[in-house]
Amino acid sequence: MDLFDIITILITLSALFGYLNYRYLHLPRVIGLLLFGLLLSFGIVAVGFFHPSIKQSATELVGRVDFNRLLLHGMLGFLLFAGPLQLGMESLLREKWVVLSLSTLGVLLSTAMVAALTWVLLWFLGNPVPVIYCLLFGALISPTDPIAVLAIMRKLRAPEALQTVMAGESLFNDGIGVVIFVTLLQVASKGGSPHPGAVIVLFLKQAVGGVLFGAIVGYGVYRLIRSIDNYQVEVLLTLALAMGGYSLANALQLSGPLAVVVAGLLIGNRGRAGGMSEHTRMHLDSFWELIDEILNAVLFVLIGLELLSLTFSRIYILMGLIAIPVVLLARTFSVGAPIALIRLSRPLLPHTVKTLTWGGLRGGLAVALALSLPSVPEKSLLLVMTYVVVVFSIVVQGLTIEKLLVRWAKR
Repeated sequence: MDLFDIITILITLSALFGYLNYRYLHLPRVIGLLLFGLLLSFGIVAVGFFHPSIKQSATELVGRVDFNRLLLHGMLGFLLFAGPLQLGMESLLREKWVVLSLSTLGVLLSTAMVAALTWVLLWFLGNPVPVIYCLLFGALISPTDPIAVLAIMRKLRAPEALQTVMAGESLFNDGIGVVIFVTLLQVASKGGSPHPGAVIVLFLKQAVGGVLFGAIVGYGVYRLIRSIDNYQVEVLLTLALAMGGYSLANALQLSGPLAVVVAGLLIGNRGRAGGMSEHTRMHLDSFWELIDEILNAVLFVLIGLELLSLTFSRIYILMGLIAIPVVLLARTFSVGAPIALIRLSRPLLPHTVKTLTWGGLRGGLAVALALSLPSVPEKSLLLVMTYVVVVFSIVVQGLTIEKLLVRWAKR
């Protein structure tokens, strides 16, 4: 079975599950797709007890999909470029200190807290894991996933300021989380301790360099778009920007995610206002909305099917369930501390901490980073823990956040 056959199967499943969800379940799209993917996986496992060859064939098919490479080196650039196209720069600048503190200080605090609690709990349960791998788990699970958050937020009627903070944080903190994860992964591979100077240099090169690179290439494409009035060429230029900008930034060892986010913000704001006709804007929005919808559908079906490739045991499932409150506790603290500091200088909406905590969904990015861990004994445990947290986050938190927002708004 070649790559085209695999893509055909994934697209077909996504279309079928999307129809069934829209026709019968009426759930938010990404949640419905994930649930159908999980149901299919459980069904294959159940049938596998009677016909092992069916489960083996399905597992081999899922194993041929390099989830880590597909997301981090393929889909992520498109998804992160599409997200900020509809995010207003003015509203983002008004909330810049909240977004900046949550996507930097918040990620660092959450990484440290998740790592510490995970290390203690695993040691208490008699299954100790080196501190470095607990830190890696903290780094990959701490950032809120823009793929999940932005898909869910479209269904909500939250205040604009709150939507801006959640969308802005989720778009930027994955870049910070990836930088932290890559740094810790290098430490783990070398078996040493990180040098503070090297960590700072790596952060500046990846994060700051990625932002500057995104601004430069985004401005360059904006100038090209401004010089013509042909929607086919202009849309194609944005596609080249998303693909080429992400790939080139990664090749230069800069943060590709941050580069395309900044480029998307620039095209979605300055490019839309000063470089495009109304006709072009209509086609641009339709094109990128369709790209976003298709890739999100395939991604969440894949998350559900990824269940087939995991190795489960009692201790793995137990630690996955324990990791849920650990991650939520760390999220509460990592959000509460920066918000408390910001509230000293300006008022914020009531229930901001609770909303950001429960609305801080995890998704495909966490699973992809977990899959990129080296083949060490700890990988299977950390992968199951990540998967359990992600499924709980999308299904439970995603299904209840709107009701909680309505309840909190009445208080």
